[in-house]
Order: sequence, then structure tokens, then C-alpha cells
Amino acid sequence: MPESSSRNKKKTEKVKAEKTPKKPRTQSRVWVAPLMLACWLIGLAWLVVFYVAGDQIPVMKDLGNLNLLIGMGLIAVGFVVSTQWI
Repeated sequence: MPESSSRNKKKTEKVKAEKTPKKPRTQSRVWVAPLMLACWLIGLAWLVVFYVAGDQIPVMKDLGNLNLLIGMGLIAVGFVVSTQWI
């Protein structure tokens, strides 16, 4: 039985050897942890201030229940940023 000429193992081995894998990051970016913690703390503070004194602060009174969205949104942004941390 004749051997198939469409396969050439030498070429595939050469191509695989030429590709170098990308080195993974061993250190996290410097800005990730401070931004993550800042978003969490600001979001938490926003919610606490809204529940404690939201009806006395003019901007919070005007926003109404959007304050919940702002506080939870900041906390969610903190979780999204945390995925960049290694």
C-alpha cells in the first residue's frame, strides 16, 4: 500500500517548535487592589449614608431609589476590577 504524501511530519514539528507560548503574568497590576477596595468602600458608604441620612442630603433626596443603583453599581465595579487581580 503506498503511503500518503499529504502528511509531512517534519513541517508540523517545525511550526510547533517556532511558536513560543505567552508568558503568564506573575505579578498583579499595582492599581487593581486600591481601585477594587475604593469601589467597594465608596459603594458601601454611599448605601449607608443613603439609608441613614438620605432624606436630609439634597442630592440624595433628588435621586431617590437611584441611590441603591449607584451604591450597588460601585460594588459591582469593584468585583469586576477584582478579576484583574492575580
